[in-house]
Amino acid sequence: MEEKRSYGWTGKILRVNLTDGAITTFPTEPYKDYIGGMGIANKIMFDEVPAGTDPLAEENKVVFAVGPLTASGVPLAGRTTIASLSTFTKDHQIVDAHCGGMLGARIKQAGYDGIVIEGKAEKPVYVMVDNDKVTIKSADGLWGLGTRATTEALCRREGLDTVVATIGPAGENLLPYACIINSRNHSAGAGTGTVLGSKNMKALVVRGTGTVNVADPQAVADLSDYMLREIIGSNNNHVVPSTQQEWAQYYDKGSRWTARNGLYWAQAEGGPIETGEPKPGDINTVGYRCMKSTKDDGPAAEKYTIKMDGCHSCPIHCYSDMNVPPSEENGGYATTGNTCVPNFPFKYMIKILGTDIQDDSQDSLVWNQVIGSVMDDLGMWCNYAQLYRDIAHCVSAGVFERVLPPEEYAEFDWNKFYTNDPSIMPPLLRKIAQNDSEIAQIGHGTYVWTQRWNDMEWNNTTASCMISPRGWPVHHAHECFGQVGLLYNCLFNRDDMIHSAVNFQGCGLPFELKQAIAAEVWGGADAIDMDMAYTPMNEHKANFTWWSVVTDVLHDSLTLCNWVWPMTVSPVEARDYRGDLDLEAKFFKAVTGEDVTTEELYKAGAKIMTLQRANTARGMTDAAGKMGTNDFRAYHDGVTEWPFTKDPDKAPFSEGTDKMEKQDYQTGLTMLYRTFGWDEQLGCPTAACLDEYDMPDVKEELATLGLLP
Repeated sequence: MEEKRSYGWTGKILRVNLTDGAITTFPTEPYKDYIGGMGIANKIMFDEVPAGTDPLAEENKVVFAVGPLTASGVPLAGRTTIASLSTFTKDHQIVDAHCGGMLGARIKQAGYDGIVIEGKAEKPVYVMVDNDKVTIKSADGLWGLGTRATTEALCRREGLDTVVATIGPAGENLLPYACIINSRNHSAGAGTGTVLGSKNMKALVVRGTGTVNVADPQAVADLSDYMLREIIGSNNNHVVPSTQQEWAQYYDKGSRWTARNGLYWAQAEGGPIETGEPKPGDINTVGYRCMKSTKDDGPAAEKYTIKMDGCHSCPIHCYSDMNVPPSEENGGYATTGNTCVPNFPFKYMIKILGTDIQDDSQDSLVWNQVIGSVMDDLGMWCNYAQLYRDIAHCVSAGVFERVLPPEEYAEFDWNKFYTNDPSIMPPLLRKIAQNDSEIAQIGHGTYVWTQRWNDMEWNNTTASCMISPRGWPVHHAHECFGQVGLLYNCLFNRDDMIHSAVNFQGCGLPFELKQAIAAEVWGGADAIDMDMAYTPMNEHKANFTWWSVVTDVLHDSLTLCNWVWPMTVSPVEARDYRGDLDLEAKFFKAVTGEDVTTEELYKAGAKIMTLQRANTARGMTDAAGKMGTNDFRAYHDGVTEWPFTKDPDKAPFSEGTDKMEKQDYQTGLTMLYRTFGWDEQLGCPTAACLDEYDMPDVKEELATLGLLP
């Protein structure tokens, strides 16, 4: 009998046991209700890793997972979700790391919807996935190398057509702030590198030369052309240019649509390339729209820019490839590349240190590229810049001088922070990555070092940006539509990485037009407020918050890039700047052949979020330290003090501040819990909502543990 062809999904998941060397596969089919990516990874963790497992124990697992849209030809469908247990926050709950690059596509093209790494090798190894041939190989000669040298060595050894996802010294030395790097600078954080290090696994190397079965290739191609011509904007789906241009009705200086006449990829191969004024409708110039190097590092970055690069299937190209010789002169690397925080770490330090360096100056650029290139090579993770803020605070407030042994403190000339000498950073970061000194505690996470060094008040300052008492910082929090951003910042077990709301906030369209769109999408124009002019919580804001969460989770499961998706708005005036929020469902049908609605996909996103909530309840401790509690309001979803105490001369909901109000936040939690169907007081899954989401096994597990309200 002919085997039924699977469209979108490959139909199998790879399992690699490092303890006994067993290499097996199991079917994707039982997990398809959780779509893929984050959904599949979270379900495997729920089923296979007991609550309370130490993240560095052999029983913990690392799950690499991709989705049905990965490598299918859908634009921006090239990301990977990596799930494991947190190494740096309270109770070590399940977390998801996400990365771009080429890794996800190669896993899919090798024939897998996911790869489960379990057990622990006796000696350092790497896993080589060569389509259906999988081997565990010795990492002799690789252990101790940075991610750059490891990637080069393994590409030479296994072939230039492979993708290498590797840890650096930080992961090997079990520093909790360690990440996995693929394709040189694409990182997956949240301590996933630490967990691989605990398993003596240096790298995952993947060669995938197969194809992804697509139910309707022509529909995928047509939808892609439609999306590129009429819907998509620039990075974060900003849909107006940052400068006034003849073709554009609007412009906004904050937009990441930064291309303009006179702006060049100055070091492009063959000579400078002008970004120009790429207009909507021209598919071939979409990749010029985002000049992220100058957006992040200021005008000085233009002369160092080689090109803007991107991940698999990405037309936007928000990744800065630069050649910065002054970085190498100060101990970093000349060839640098990144997007977002690693491009501008010093920006987060300048105000805390009180230096007079401008954050868009040549001096700042050099600091940034030194720090970012060394961090990535060490396989260290910044926890959305928290490490940088913490270092700056400990320098400026004298914490290091107070807590470090004298001989350790004397190893560094701390005055270099104030004399504009970035050469201090490479040895400082390497010292932290070594994880055998007191200063390395700062790489164990703010939750750990503030207790150890008796500096708990740092968590409750605006400068710290620590949003959760459980140990993670803001990621587009209440500066993004007030309560909307604040609420979703506390639902996960790490910084949330949600961009659905901030994409809309910064899209560049006039506020009145955004209000009209908000009314159409979330039920009322009062779902949004003007920046720094917030009003009390309402049901439409709860709808907006729910939508922000479920679209992010959906994208991490399909997998799509939430730094551009969802397509809420468009750059096309003839569309009245409306995007197309049904595109996910349209692509899903074209790829998988399964006819789903947008509402059904959103429900799947809510289901996956509810699964993570259930998993968290199993391992969360209460005030007495007892494991297993469903009172999320009391023990999980709280906020540090500074969002409610900042700007002491201003009242909440007054113009010029994003100061929030405590009771209003509690009201917001109640409304948000209601949108998910969770218990309105506790914030946990209920029997009714688990029935609604068709999760009988999860319901039975929580009932057995007494965790259903």
